[in-house]
Amino acid sequence: MPAHRIATLAVFATLLAAPALAETLPPLRIGVLTDMNGPYGDAAGEGSVAAARLAVADFGPTVLGRTIEIVSADHQNLPDIGSAIARRWFDRDGVEMITDLTNSAVALAVQAVAREKGRVDLVTSTATTALTNKECAPYGAHWTFDAYALSAGTARALVAEGGKSWFFLTADYTFGANLEATATQQILAAGGTVLGHTKAPLNTADFSAQLLAADASGADVIGLANSGADTANSVKQAFEFGLGTKHKLAAFLPFITDIRAMGLPVAQGLTLTTAFYWDRTPESRAWSQRFYDIRHAMPTMIQAGTYSAVLHYLRAVAAAGTSGPAPVMAAMRATPVNDAVFHDGHLRPDGQMVHGMYLVRVKTPQASKGPWDVYDIIRTIPGDEAFAPLSASTCPTLHSGG
Repeated sequence: MPAHRIATLAVFATLLAAPALAETLPPLRIGVLTDMNGPYGDAAGEGSVAAARLAVADFGPTVLGRTIEIVSADHQNLPDIGSAIARRWFDRDGVEMITDLTNSAVALAVQAVAREKGRVDLVTSTATTALTNKECAPYGAHWTFDAYALSAGTARALVAEGGKSWFFLTADYTFGANLEATATQQILAAGGTVLGHTKAPLNTADFSAQLLAADASGADVIGLANSGADTANSVKQAFEFGLGTKHKLAAFLPFITDIRAMGLPVAQGLTLTTAFYWDRTPESRAWSQRFYDIRHAMPTMIQAGTYSAVLHYLRAVAAAGTSGPAPVMAAMRATPVNDAVFHDGHLRPDGQMVHGMYLVRVKTPQASKGPWDVYDIIRTIPGDEAFAPLSASTCPTLHSGG
């Protein structure tokens, strides 16, 4: 057979084989491990899954010739369940990155598994600062907010407005203690005082005892170091008891879904810090409308952060030419975070994604122009001011070269 015909047949055979080879590549699986039905179900849950899928839709269905799959599970706010799911995903199901991880104890447990297995975890929904300090991981990142970013702007603003003395109503688990401690540092630094605290377990229905203790303290401000449904319930009950006329309320981690659940007549005047608000820029409005069309609710900052983290991860996989954790994390750190959610963010060596935060106040019913028009933005807090400086991090890898 002539040489040119042999060469042509060889090229033709290669072209025929290429799709078959591509089909044999395993999918790139991303796991959304979240609270589906508990106190954070509305703030994260299926909305985080939808946000992750929007990121895939915007990136494209494949990366490096591999289809992209989103898998999800409910950790039920239990660290042992969360870590067991993470192990199964990593060991058996081919998941290469886990995200969301609502609940600080769950996030710390799963980041420990990811550190052990050498896999990527991008925490988009948890406040504990331990994730980028003593419990940091080489391939872990804290994406949307942390206790420092949530408390710094709010505490400083309220102390400046005359809220000098504080009493905390604190969720009785890792997140609550971390948030109270971080807020206390900011209050003291701004010239305020903390008179005491009372604790409540996660998913409490009745806050009457805690609110009576807060009222009896005589504090200018009652700081709510809780989140999700617990924040909504405690604010509603504080309103019923008339505490809002005697004390200012500072809610450190309510989500837009919680404000909607409370209603503006109850929530009006609350000061808080958020990482995302849908009605801020043309880009955030357009993306949020797409999310609304799927979920019939505007996105929380958790859901928006999950979109951003998944999109940035996929872009890094493409830039690195591999899904290997070390090159992917290097690419994530080398590239600014720019999308519909965050602008000019950057990922630090300790795993903190630094970006601007927003000090907001809940609108009065009269000022609101629609059901999701709930915040006035008081101030944009630059990222380097919103998050604790890298020099303060106790992340071991900063000092070990890891």
